Amino acid sequence: MTSPLNAPASEGRWTPRLWGTLLVLCAAMFLDALDVSMVGVALPSIGSDLHLSTSTLQWIVSGYILGYGGLLLLGGRTADLLGRRQVFLVALGVFALASLLGGLVDSGPLLIASRFIKGLSAAFTAPAGLSIITTTFPEGPLRNRALSIYTTCAATGFSMGLVLSGLLTEASWRFTMLLPAPIALIALLAGLKLLPRSSRERDHNGYDIPGAVLGTASMLLLVFTVVEAPQAGWASARTLLSFLAVAVLLTVFVRVERRSPGPLVRLGVLRSGTQIRAQLGAVAFFGSYVGFQFLTTLYMQSLLGWSALHTALAFLPAGALVAVSSTKVGAIVDRFGTQRLIAAGFALMVLGYALFLRVDLTPVYAAVILPSMLLIGAACALVFPSLNIQATNGVDDHEQGMVSGLLNTSVQVGGAIFLAIVTAVVTAGAPVHATAQAVLDSYRPGFMVVTGVALAGLLITLPGLRTRRPQQQTVVIARSTSLEAERVSVRD
Repeated sequence: MTSPLNAPASEGRWTPRLWGTLLVLCAAMFLDALDVSMVGVALPSIGSDLHLSTSTLQWIVSGYILGYGGLLLLGGRTADLLGRRQVFLVALGVFALASLLGGLVDSGPLLIASRFIKGLSAAFTAPAGLSIITTTFPEGPLRNRALSIYTTCAATGFSMGLVLSGLLTEASWRFTMLLPAPIALIALLAGLKLLPRSSRERDHNGYDIPGAVLGTASMLLLVFTVVEAPQAGWASARTLLSFLAVAVLLTVFVRVERRSPGPLVRLGVLRSGTQIRAQLGAVAFFGSYVGFQFLTTLYMQSLLGWSALHTALAFLPAGALVAVSSTKVGAIVDRFGTQRLIAAGFALMVLGYALFLRVDLTPVYAAVILPSMLLIGAACALVFPSLNIQATNGVDDHEQGMVSGLLNTSVQVGGAIFLAIVTAVVTAGAPVHATAQAVLDSYRPGFMVVTGVALAGLLITLPGLRTRRPQQQTVVIARSTSLEAERVSVRD
């Protein structure tokens, strides 16, 4: 169902209500990013207060990733089938309640449970919110502008979370858990008034229950296996059997989806080379950045002795650059196309990571660290909004939730997989005699892996440049009414 808000948008004018709709959706994305960045700095205080071991602390982060990454496919399709507005608002309410619970609990298991519930709710708000944008704003300059603002809020939330966590943790780690609750409640009340109503999909040929069970189970098991692999051992029987089980579940899932009249994920959409490059680019983009942030945080706090707030401020230029520049990306996409911006962004990201390899135990921030932060910030400003635009362009309205779920799944699975790989590489090279220089040397292979992942993202993007012109791109749309892909020409 097309929202009545489309009318002013299609004419190039944004009404106050349209702005309000976008701000509500941006608030949810802001909260997701804020929550992810805030919890990392608070972990030492949480462990000390609740008497938690290091392995238990890991699950405060991993529990969120498990719920988020495991249920995104289901969340995206549910938004299409049951109504995007309804799914978004219910999930946002659950997010607010889980935030309140997380700030009041007094045991590790309950805190982990609240984090899992928050991740689960985000798995529904993220694809529902993105699909509301893509069905409210028509494809082209207006949607590009809306998505650039939307992704800017994610970057701003992540940057503010780093700084706020350093400040709030000084008072109590509980404030870092409680802060999202009132923001989510305000967004929920505003959403009840502003979000456009959307009808349920009525010709969906039934509910794909087997696909939902298999898809969710395979994603949950994949994320769980990757998160646990560094501790259990990548070559251990437990890890290998878990990966085998994931492969079996995914194989059965694909067969079920091919035969289902109303699949959870219509595999035909992946016949588009543009779509595949967007999904793989999301894996490489977020996977490399999460690994970089993890290692850099360890380097700054463990080796340089910087405080949590000092570390957060060191990352701030990258986030600030994204927040300032991302709103302009929509106009740049209109001129050059998503493929060119993604390729340019990955090139900047590779350069930024490579320059960071110069760090030593006495770095001059302005000369050594700041250039990398600025390059990485510029890369994020170009890549993240462009990936969202590329993945959702040329997709029918009734499948926007599904594609949004796929994109967010790629982001989360990429982050989980490559963080685990980077951790394993660093752990394997950990020195017996842990001098500061030896520890730094053990970090360098991890930074090289991060650089290599970003380089892979650049190489994945390059084939798309051969078929692109500055203001026009070819998108393959696999329509649900046919098994054959239809190639059409659309403007970015």
